[in-house]
Amino acid sequence: MKNMKLIWNYMKGNRGKYLAAVLCIGIATLFSLIGPLIIRITIDSVIGSNGLKESTAVMTIIDSLGGIENLKRNLWIPAMALIIFTLLRGIFLFLKGRWSAEAAETVAKKMRDNLYDHLQHLPYKYHVRAEPGDLIQRCTSDVETVRRFLAAQFVEIGSALFMLIFSASIMFSLDVKMTLVSLSLIPFIFGFSIVFFRKVKKAFKLTDEAEGRMSTTLQENLTGLRVVRAFGRQGYEVDKFEEKNRENRELTYKLIRLFAWYWSISDLICMFQMGMVLMAGIYWTALGHISLGTMVVFITYIGMLLWPVRQLGRVITDMGKAMVSIERIQEIMNEEKEEMEATGNKPVIKGNICFRNVEFQYDKGKPVLKNITFEVKAGETIAILGATGAGKTTLVHLLARLFDYEKGSIKIDGQELRTIDKKWIRKNVGLILQEPFLFAKTIKENIGLGKDFPEDREVYDVAKVASIHEVINDFNQGYETLVGERGVSLSGGQKQRVAIARTLIANTPIIVFDDSLSAVDTETDASIRSALKKRKNNATTFIISHRISTLSEADKIIVLEQGEIVQMGKHDDLMKQTGLYRRIWDIQNSNEEDSGLSSGAKYAN
Repeated sequence: MKNMKLIWNYMKGNRGKYLAAVLCIGIATLFSLIGPLIIRITIDSVIGSNGLKESTAVMTIIDSLGGIENLKRNLWIPAMALIIFTLLRGIFLFLKGRWSAEAAETVAKKMRDNLYDHLQHLPYKYHVRAEPGDLIQRCTSDVETVRRFLAAQFVEIGSALFMLIFSASIMFSLDVKMTLVSLSLIPFIFGFSIVFFRKVKKAFKLTDEAEGRMSTTLQENLTGLRVVRAFGRQGYEVDKFEEKNRENRELTYKLIRLFAWYWSISDLICMFQMGMVLMAGIYWTALGHISLGTMVVFITYIGMLLWPVRQLGRVITDMGKAMVSIERIQEIMNEEKEEMEATGNKPVIKGNICFRNVEFQYDKGKPVLKNITFEVKAGETIAILGATGAGKTTLVHLLARLFDYEKGSIKIDGQELRTIDKKWIRKNVGLILQEPFLFAKTIKENIGLGKDFPEDREVYDVAKVASIHEVINDFNQGYETLVGERGVSLSGGQKQRVAIARTLIANTPIIVFDDSLSAVDTETDASIRSALKKRKNNATTFIISHRISTLSEADKIIVLEQGEIVQMGKHDDLMKQTGLYRRIWDIQNSNEEDSGLSSGAKYAN
């Protein structure tokens, strides 16, 4: 009932169309039941000699047509009546299909829009752990499952109920004993459908989850195809996909077996019910308890009734699948959106930053940052060095409020970071990630994403600062070159530089390079940093890197170990200390000297 309530909520604004569709199916059902009654009167009283024992309304209609004698002379009149009621039934079935389909499409669109909007506003930490393949399936396959149920099966429940109520009422008015025989096995079909629904709902959930895992595996493989080829891991990836595919197949087989049992057993019950009606009808007709026309009505009605009742199993099955899908959709919708409260505090950001005793943890009892304290003046460059997992990325993510610190204080230009509007602070902090994401657009469009309606000159200027302008001009289509999905047509260094240009065009007062110079050579690295210093608005810059040559020119260098600041100062100061910074410097210099000696020996030979 909870899931049906969710569907009902999504139907808001379209409930009128659904109710109209249900009403149309009721009218269509009524017209379909009138046909056998016309045949009964024709057989018993028009062709046969049985006297009419119909209601006053029916007798009035027959009299208006000239009475029984006129109908005997003009048998085309009952035939024409059958055609007219069949046409009317078709018209109302068309209206039912149209209105239910229109409403279902509107509901599906609303669900997709809500899902997409909700995903855009979920916190950063949710997307870190979420599987893209599974999210895609929930937004596409699961929504489509709900749409199909609403378009085709939802109103069929009304069809089955109308058929049962109307036909049972008419049959009881004709003959009680025959009606009891005709409906004797209907409760067993209903009961069997309910048992089947309970089993199939669980099976559908398992199948849906298995399909989600398979989709995730496929999405990961296609995204990292170049890595797979580079490491010759095609065989491993094929085996991994085959395992997920096999799991999905086995669970699907289980569903197919359940369907086979349902349809075969329901067929047996329905055929047995038809046989009982036929035998009882022939027997009582022979004895004269019922007329031939009445027997025809019962056989026709039971044939018409058993189909929607039998289809009820399919309706219940699709409903079970829809319930599973709506649950999976609702799991996303139940995730709390990131609190983007508009505080109204939108100060002019200059770039003065002060960390005081800041602490942060992702999981309780496992601190990632401990007692972080330092100050940065506007326009300064701060370098951060540390081993993997030391908390470097977490520290700069706190600046953009992708996560909120738990203890201590972070002030920007004297104002507590928590009090500054989230959207405003993110507009003023340019974050360049180590693994840049480029959209399947042109290079010009990717760079221009950082600003609304950028001019061409602005795009070219930031590309020059990012040392990518000349490279782009060497491409056949220049800035109109399509980079492909995730920038697949560019090298790692080229992607990083395009991402840097995209951030620079936003002209933010605070810029963070999260190891985003790692894929460029030392000369290009130095060129980018030099161009940044020459810009008119010298931004406060954070650089995370493991390359000492990149860090050495910074105004302040912070060395992190296990979430704590263990060293801090300028390059010359840290070189005088024994610690991580000096050790890495010695290692990198040693490697460069070895490389130089090897190169010299090579040319000497």
